[in-house]
Amino acid sequence: MTVRPRETVWNRLVAWGQDRSILLRLGICLQGLLLLLIVLQTWKGPFPYRVGMQSGHGIAARINFGRIDIEATARARDRAEYAVARIFKSNSEDMRRLPQQLRAALGEIASAETLQAVPAATRLDFGLEAPPPEDRVRARAHALFGQEPASQRFEALRETIVGPAMETANQRIEDLIADFSKFITPVLAAGLIDPDEEERLRLTADRKIVAVAPDGERSEEVLLPKVRLSDQLNDAGDLGSRWLSYPSLSKSIQPAISHWLMARAKPTLAFDQVTTKAAETAARSAVPDVQQQFIVGDLLVRPGQAITESEVTLLLDEYAAYERQIDVQARLARMLIVFLMMVVLAALNGYYIVHNEPRIVRSLRRLLVFLAAIVITAGLARPLSYDPYRAEIVPLLITVMVLAVAYNQVLATLTAFSICLALTFSTTAQFGHFVVLFSTCAAVVIPLSQVGSRSKLIKVSVFSAVTYFVVNIGVGVVQAQALSEAFSNLSLLNDSLKGAVYCMVAGYLVAGTLPFVESLFGVVTDISLLELSDPSHPLLQELVRRAPGTYNHSIAVATIAEAAAEAIDANGLLVRVGAYFHDIGKMLKPQYFIENMQAGAESRHEHLAPAMSTLIIIGHVKDGIDLAEEHNLPQPLRDFIEQHHGTTLVEYFYHEATRLAEARPDHRTEVEESSFRYPGPKPQTREAGILMLADAVESASRTLTDPTPKRIESLVHNLTMKRLLDGQFDECSLKLSEIRTIEASLVKSLIGIYHGRIRYPEARPA
Repeated sequence: MTVRPRETVWNRLVAWGQDRSILLRLGICLQGLLLLLIVLQTWKGPFPYRVGMQSGHGIAARINFGRIDIEATARARDRAEYAVARIFKSNSEDMRRLPQQLRAALGEIASAETLQAVPAATRLDFGLEAPPPEDRVRARAHALFGQEPASQRFEALRETIVGPAMETANQRIEDLIADFSKFITPVLAAGLIDPDEEERLRLTADRKIVAVAPDGERSEEVLLPKVRLSDQLNDAGDLGSRWLSYPSLSKSIQPAISHWLMARAKPTLAFDQVTTKAAETAARSAVPDVQQQFIVGDLLVRPGQAITESEVTLLLDEYAAYERQIDVQARLARMLIVFLMMVVLAALNGYYIVHNEPRIVRSLRRLLVFLAAIVITAGLARPLSYDPYRAEIVPLLITVMVLAVAYNQVLATLTAFSICLALTFSTTAQFGHFVVLFSTCAAVVIPLSQVGSRSKLIKVSVFSAVTYFVVNIGVGVVQAQALSEAFSNLSLLNDSLKGAVYCMVAGYLVAGTLPFVESLFGVVTDISLLELSDPSHPLLQELVRRAPGTYNHSIAVATIAEAAAEAIDANGLLVRVGAYFHDIGKMLKPQYFIENMQAGAESRHEHLAPAMSTLIIIGHVKDGIDLAEEHNLPQPLRDFIEQHHGTTLVEYFYHEATRLAEARPDHRTEVEESSFRYPGPKPQTREAGILMLADAVESASRTLTDPTPKRIESLVHNLTMKRLLDGQFDECSLKLSEIRTIEASLVKSLIGIYHGRIRYPEARPA
């Protein structure tokens, strides 16, 4: 008798080191941890400040640093841009024709005996008639120089032109035109701006203007009044101060000439937007950045003051300067410490997954999807945690809800704890922030034991939104140590309300993408299961048409399997729907299965070799998988089809082949048992193990001639022990106590199906 050596931890580690499958999974987990180090930027310290946070005792500079004063720099560049002269293109051809036009207008005045004899246009030009409101040019001139009565102005103007005798009129007009030509010389040099253009450009009196002639010559920079005709004609203007220099332009004629000039003079300056913009851009670029210097201890945020947006920018500059001083060794040490912390969290999560959710470890695809979800969540949550979004709760809640739906609440809670902790250390490093995040995640996980409808996801998100709002305000009150914060701190209320809205958004996103989540994680929710349980499903309709016996068998198996699943708190709905579809492969060759044979009909297996019959019987599993893939059944239902026989032995045909081999003396080769076993795999979940037992006992119970409770109990026990000893439950998480409970439930269900009935009395013959 040999004694097995006691297994030590070292021996177990050596065995793991020699198992390539374990090494591969450990390598994938290590890569996931390294990716987390990268997406969380663990080489940097956390930046804990956000807009609206209370500074408490104030925030002082930790180091000497300089920063670009963005506001001061912007103001300096705005001033430089404002100082740039607006550039206009000048064209004075129309102005040079004004003297000739004035000569003609004065001639019309001189030849007219009365005001009505003057042409209407001339009357409007000289202000001898009130212009219509839509004539903005003449209306503006009339407002400035048209206060005297029209008749009085006409008489004064005509007397100045004609003089004592009509014969002197021409000479007087020539003198006026000569003086007028000299009088408008300043306007020809500086140019005139269009009042409408001035209004459109919002020019003010202190804006400089420069004119560029067609030959490219630039004039001197002048202020706006220099090119505004109304300003030039007043007493302080260049034109207003020149009246006395020209005797012919007497005081009696000045208002009329001024009115005519404003009415007839056309703007000579056209704004050059492209050139002006280029000059402004060059002026802004020439202004250097305004530097602001701080020394250690300088107060960046005053005590008790809420942090503003500009102060967050200042704190970010101080944080960046502080980070630049950290050397490579310190950064590596920081990363190593964070990595060790993550290894501890990963070990806690891994221990639970290995012992309670082994399907994640067994399937590389599930493991990769699980790790990718964690890395992507952390990668999105970190940048979203900063201003102005503060929306890290959205990817966090989505991942937690998906894990709760796809696996279970405990795994979702552990994952939420790990992500919240890692995220908090890499962003704010504040315990209150962790409390808010984890409380919200817990609030969304607790109600998600089952998802019977999409509306439940919305209700859960509402509950999490209320939790976020209450906990965030509570944390703010505790940190400020003042109950008034809950009512007076508008920033806290706004952040709490915004976070609650984000929780609602996360719930709607999960509800809308539930089919994609099911496909990605290879799971089905109660919503999809209820849809698949509809008897009008094409596969079930085809099964009842081709193989009615198999259909009735599936319905019976579903009934007893669901009750057994609920007895051990497994997913009864999943087992029931899986039972509906577990034998769909039989519809392709229904006559080879006894439940579809009519009474008294000859079995088709009578004329086949046991090996061939076995291939046909086993083939219904592969046929079922093909039909499931063709009709896009979810993976958990395909698993039921593939695993409900495990690697059990087709006993009838195996024993028949053994009998035939023993009856032939020349047949010395033994029958290989492996050729008569189903290809498997063995049941991987508790639900698949339940279906295996329910399928076996329901089929076998039909062979009982007198199904008494004792016989049913013996039959169920024998079949259960046979599969248990055959190792069919080795790869699922069923415990012996659960198997016993399942056995009792199956017995109870079968006794209910085969219960005794009273014999009805027969009618006596007449």
